[in-house]
Amino acid sequence: MSAALQHPMIGPYTVEEWLALDPPVDGSRLELIFGYLHLTPAPSGEHQFASSRLVRQIEDALDEAGRTGLYVVPAVNVRISTAWRTALIPDVVILNHEPSGASFAPDALELAVEIWSPGNTRAERDTKLAGYANAGVPFVWIIEQDDLRGLRLTAHRLTDGQYVGENVLEGKESAAVTAGPTPITLDLAKLQF
Repeated sequence: MSAALQHPMIGPYTVEEWLALDPPVDGSRLELIFGYLHLTPAPSGEHQFASSRLVRQIEDALDEAGRTGLYVVPAVNVRISTAWRTALIPDVVILNHEPSGASFAPDALELAVEIWSPGNTRAERDTKLAGYANAGVPFVWIIEQDDLRGLRLTAHRLTDGQYVGENVLEGKESAAVTAGPTPITLDLAKLQF
């Protein structure tokens, strides 16, 4: 961990200052929300399993659809807004250009996926969705992990500056998701043990 993280200034930080920080060595994620550092614990095994299996399903669907030039990448830095001093690390993204570099502008994203556990607050969820919408990310998928219900995926399409839920899958359901750069049949059972 860098000295800047061991003894951080109170803030606010700029996106450039955030990018200059060393990432946490313990696997936690350090995001920038309205100029202030937001540290979340390292993702759980269930979270990482779902993320890696989702990447595989999306890649297979893009290959089947012949969608070359799109790249599925887990956990990359996205500079949501310099003016709002906000930068996020979505769990999975689809980029419209090669994944070269340490961070990406929001116009490089075709899709952002957030996998949320019960520990994510409503304020955090709302802030991230608003950030993606204001940055013009065309599609956002939210996967909620719940010990009792299993998984729930809501696929959103950006319409008139707001996200509209277009597809909802629950439990171990398999269905086509149309809110994305191409229709993708997802099998939620494959994202769980």
